[in-house]
Amino acid sequence: SKFKSTTNEYADKLTKELKKRNFDIIEVHNRPQLLHKLINKINSKFIFYFHNDPLTMKGSKSVKERLKILENVEKIIFVSEWVRERFFLNMDKKFQTKTEVVYPSINKQKKTKKEKNIIFVGKLNYSKGYDIFKDATLKILEKFPRWKAYSIGDEDRRNIYINHPRHKEVGFLNHKKTLNILNRSEIAVVPSRWDEPFGRTSLEATSVGSATIISNKGGLKETTNSAIVLKKLNSNELYLEIKKLITNSKRRKIIQTLSRKNIKHLISQNTKIIDQIRESC
Repeated sequence: SKFKSTTNEYADKLTKELKKRNFDIIEVHNRPQLLHKLINKINSKFIFYFHNDPLTMKGSKSVKERLKILENVEKIIFVSEWVRERFFLNMDKKFQTKTEVVYPSINKQKKTKKEKNIIFVGKLNYSKGYDIFKDATLKILEKFPRWKAYSIGDEDRRNIYINHPRHKEVGFLNHKKTLNILNRSEIAVVPSRWDEPFGRTSLEATSVGSATIISNKGGLKETTNSAIVLKKLNSNELYLEIKKLITNSKRRKIIQTLSRKNIKHLISQNTKIIDQIRESC
């Protein structure tokens, strides 16, 4: 309807369905505004998941709104410690007892033979550091003729393009195909300028044994203990780190082995945590 708020209309229809079914627990993901509308209408216990920065979302920007969420839910689950810290900005940390961090997770993948590829996965834009990847990669491809580069992703308003015969832009791929390419690739790069709430590409790249280079933004460092963290977020620094990995194959193999061996967030472990949280409610 043009005359009703989409959120209100959705909340009204959802409320009718939920009342019919009478759930013990309702879990709401990443929609604080929707949660506020449901808690006064539904007689169930609520668990709320934050996948993004709470301070950028309608319904959790103010301290008052965040306190209301805390008061009306059994648990708040965050996808990283960084997201939790953002939620408690200018708030008393004693309320953290009602919260948990449960990370996005992955299954172990079968090992496959590596190829001399450097991979970027994500939106091909400035906030994801695609321009940094572009400048560093062009220098690498000129210096190391046996190496190739791939970009997986898209962007509606493009203004960054990589023109090189050994670079291929493959566009958006589904999850399985993306994992397959990461699994075959020696090096992956996540040079994000944006404060990543978590950084799934870093988790996936390290889990399949790609030597991974990341920026120190948002929750990226929480994805793995095995990635190389850029000291400065610029193309020259990225170029130097990629160059070190290419010229020192022993170091590269050690990082790859440690990454695959020490996956930080596994589905088999984190689903148990979620089950325990539900049981406690």
